[in-house]
Amino acid sequence: MPDHLQRIVESIRPLSPIQLSLLDSSGCALATDVVAHEDIPPFDNSAMDGYAVVAESAEGWLPVTGEVAAGDEPRLSVEPDTAVRIMTGAALPAGATAVVPVEHVDEDGERIRLRQAPQPGAHIRRAGESVEAGETVLVAGTVLDAASIGMLAALGHSYASVFPHPRVVIVSTGEELSDPGAERSPGAIFDANGYVLTALARDTGAQTVRRMIASDDEAALRETIEELLPHADLLVTTGGVSAGKYDLVKVVLAELGDVQFHKVGMRPGMPQAFGFIEADPGRVIPCFGLPGNPVSAYVSFEVFVRPTIRRMQGRRDLSRPRISAALEAPIESVADKVEFVRVTLRRRDGEWQARPTGNQGSGILRSLVEADGLAEVPSDRDHLDIGERVVVHLLRSV
Repeated sequence: MPDHLQRIVESIRPLSPIQLSLLDSSGCALATDVVAHEDIPPFDNSAMDGYAVVAESAEGWLPVTGEVAAGDEPRLSVEPDTAVRIMTGAALPAGATAVVPVEHVDEDGERIRLRQAPQPGAHIRRAGESVEAGETVLVAGTVLDAASIGMLAALGHSYASVFPHPRVVIVSTGEELSDPGAERSPGAIFDANGYVLTALARDTGAQTVRRMIASDDEAALRETIEELLPHADLLVTTGGVSAGKYDLVKVVLAELGDVQFHKVGMRPGMPQAFGFIEADPGRVIPCFGLPGNPVSAYVSFEVFVRPTIRRMQGRRDLSRPRISAALEAPIESVADKVEFVRVTLRRRDGEWQARPTGNQGSGILRSLVEADGLAEVPSDRDHLDIGERVVVHLLRSV
């Protein structure tokens, strides 16, 4: 399984960068480093509403010779034994060496008396205190959030060079499928996989198109996929990659491009397909064929598709966060396969404890609803005892 994942990730390249307005770039990864072209703040300024003074000579009653507000051009200066009224964020007048907060002075018309001698540098924000000109502020791959967008704005940027969110097309297949909300015929099931995979893709920030093909007809399947390809940066199908009589996805994907089919050493999710198909003349896109069982499709997405999408987004963090947890119940596994066991988590005595959610069948979607994470059982273990530690891939915040 790790080798299969490594081959996939190494074959993927980030999408071509685009320019987006700052707010539209939220959640995207930077395509280039951002270097400050000036200091932040760009000038010495006041951290308080108060009075700018020369700290070394500020004694007795001082005449107030002027006022400077935030945004005013720095034209005033402060002479010894005088004061200038100043507002928070206003440029420090020339000659001033301290700011005295308004609540620390006695006022009498246009003069003030300091209640205590100020320290040089008090309540002054120095130029470059936050960022110095020439400093690398954000590195390529940083996912833009409110703080980093604010930093870009503070540097004067209105646009950012970012990797776009990929367009992911999800195609669920099978003659037994019915769309939720439609009438379900005898022997049919509702298309849970299409919704599961679409929701997971959106969780990564991807733009999504979901399509269900309730037919085991090779021509119809191929026609639908070809219709969607021009609008896709990544194609994900579910169902039809095993060895069954009606598993036609293998046939169609193999005809459309260089797609390989594997029995990957993992459970759930052994049958897998991955490769590249031509979406437009001269443009090829990655393609996944995932198993049809709901849990198998979910786990396969987390193990293989999520890292692919994040790689296309130019991100450095390819997978979900992981923690170490001690087992509260034993786990029986299978030899020669990495197994992902659905578990709940709780804190006990300062450490994480993990417990399987119950029936681990690949069709038991409820076991995922109850799970906080996926505990990874190594391929060289077929049994884990209570108290043994496992790596848990977090599916939600805990």
